[in-house]
Amino acid sequence: MDVKCQLCPRVISFLASPKFRAAAESSESLQFSCMVVGGRWVVGRAQLAGLRERELGRRPKKRELSLSLRWWPGWVGPVAPKGSSPAWNSKRVVSSGKSSVLESIVGTDFLPRGSGIVTRRPLVLQLHQIDKGAHEYAEFLHLPKTRFSDFALVRREIADETDRVTGKTKQISPVPIHLSIYSPNVVNLTLIDLPGLTKVAVEGQPESIVHDIENMVRSYVEKPNCIILAISPANQDIATSDAIKLSKEVDPSGERTFGVLTKLDLMDKGTNALDVLEGRAYRLQYPWVGIVNRSQADINRKVDMIAAREKEREYFENSPDYAHLASRMGSVYLSKLLSQHLEAVIKAHIPSITSLINKTIDELESELDTIGKAVAADPGAQLYTILELCRAFDRVFKEHLDGGRSGGDKIYGVFDHKLPAAFRKLPFDRYLSVQNVKKVVSEADGYQPHLIAPEQGYRRLIEAGLAYFKGPAEATVDAVNLVLRDLVRKSIGETEPLRRFPTLQTAIATAANEALERFREDGRSTTLRLVDMEAYVTVDFFRKLPQDPDSKVGNPSAETAPGKGSVTVDRYGDGHYRIIASNVSQYIKMVGDELLHKIPKAVVHCQVREAKRSLLNHFYVQIGKKEASEFGHLLDEDPAMLERRQQCWKRLELYRSARDEIDSVAWSR
Repeated sequence: MDVKCQLCPRVISFLASPKFRAAAESSESLQFSCMVVGGRWVVGRAQLAGLRERELGRRPKKRELSLSLRWWPGWVGPVAPKGSSPAWNSKRVVSSGKSSVLESIVGTDFLPRGSGIVTRRPLVLQLHQIDKGAHEYAEFLHLPKTRFSDFALVRREIADETDRVTGKTKQISPVPIHLSIYSPNVVNLTLIDLPGLTKVAVEGQPESIVHDIENMVRSYVEKPNCIILAISPANQDIATSDAIKLSKEVDPSGERTFGVLTKLDLMDKGTNALDVLEGRAYRLQYPWVGIVNRSQADINRKVDMIAAREKEREYFENSPDYAHLASRMGSVYLSKLLSQHLEAVIKAHIPSITSLINKTIDELESELDTIGKAVAADPGAQLYTILELCRAFDRVFKEHLDGGRSGGDKIYGVFDHKLPAAFRKLPFDRYLSVQNVKKVVSEADGYQPHLIAPEQGYRRLIEAGLAYFKGPAEATVDAVNLVLRDLVRKSIGETEPLRRFPTLQTAIATAANEALERFREDGRSTTLRLVDMEAYVTVDFFRKLPQDPDSKVGNPSAETAPGKGSVTVDRYGDGHYRIIASNVSQYIKMVGDELLHKIPKAVVHCQVREAKRSLLNHFYVQIGKKEASEFGHLLDEDPAMLERRQQCWKRLELYRSARDEIDSVAWSR
């Protein structure tokens, strides 16, 4: 409401006087009753809360207009330009007393105060009722191990925590502050204090502050399980209340809205708020509750909340306007009303809440089973845990090899594809060319050439040809070793109980890879020995080859002598060397076919089978030699996993406790 009025010099003098400023500093609001006489403004009287009425001028019997002002420290009063009529533009600014209502419900003075937007982050306030006579205290979620028994420190921590996120500016943040208060003077209730709605941005705030605050408030009050506490001052037209307007938008049926009217004691004399409190001005589904908060003078005098509650009760009981409503007025009644309503809402939703809690408990228990129990302190139990984890890893590893999990098929792929492909790529065509065969046979004969068959040349050609098989044999051993190492890595990652212990994972991986390296060396020596064994040439193979030098079948070097019927053989011609190359090629092919079967058998026997049977045997021996104090080091857990287990346990205990509480409520219905 904008009011523009002309004030007489006596009024201006009074407003600028030290006495007015001293009185205003000790009062939340100031009311002037002004009268219009002959078109000009004069002041009839000034009323100050807690101050005796002071007459400033005559009291004309004309129509009266009430003007409410709010004092800001540092204001020195209006000053009119010289020679002009003094004028003053004032906006009606009335605080709803939101923070005071919360403090009245809690019964403790703990919220920061000041001008402008003081609440700049949501405050999630959890009230816990404790036994009578117990000392009240507070805890912040961001300071879990700190208890505050001095609520002045709570007020300071709220302000400091707000500044840590928003800075020492007038910005706002949607990140909530979580505060729990334990007191015998409260009921079990959770409240969320949100920044008050504003109309304009002040200096230091972005232009979007109005929409930012409204969007933040909406994000909370739009939730269907949220109870809205719409607080409005009694000395403000309820039709202009932003709280009521917003609550009507998000809760048109009014099932979640409770109206609270504050500052009843600061209304002009002769006026009251019965039209609102009795539901005639604006009807809600639930009756309005009137609140009388402490005045600024009471706050400055540090009047405690218990005395303030008693004073509030006496105000309603002794008020001629509100005495008949005294039983459902005041902060004590409001807190009980909210607690009862919350309990009624919870009872109505018990089946769905119970179902959700049970589902969450099952999920948390499953997660804890996956994480595992905490490590025992006893060395014997620790050794048992280590061995159990090793056996669990060994089972997963064997499942990979036997086909229960993926990975073992890669070993078969090495035998069925890579080894035959490597054999086919061997350069036997180049090696058994006529030129190379002639060269090898000549070198084998030395200074004395062979007479009938180049036996030394045959042996040298076969031995050198078989050496080509060693490369694919070693590559097969290495390929299977890589597959086994990869399976060890996968098995460690897939062994759920082992994930908690990175040190033990490293120890098992190191021991397994060392064992695989030993198996690789054994497989390598065995496969190479198989190749070397084939260098011994038996007679049976060569008996099957055509040996008749007079036969042209298989002997292209045989020629008929001119004029005679006999055949001559050139044992140093190209045709003869082609026969040698053909014979060696057939033998090498026969050996290659046999090695395609023998090499996989040797690799499986020396590497795969041994990995299944004794992968961690050497590790078990090493564990047996360790000191008992070293077991704990192997079972060092990942700090993140420790924190995760603790959080799961806390949540599980909380949900179990909630389930027990809900069950007790359900049976008491």
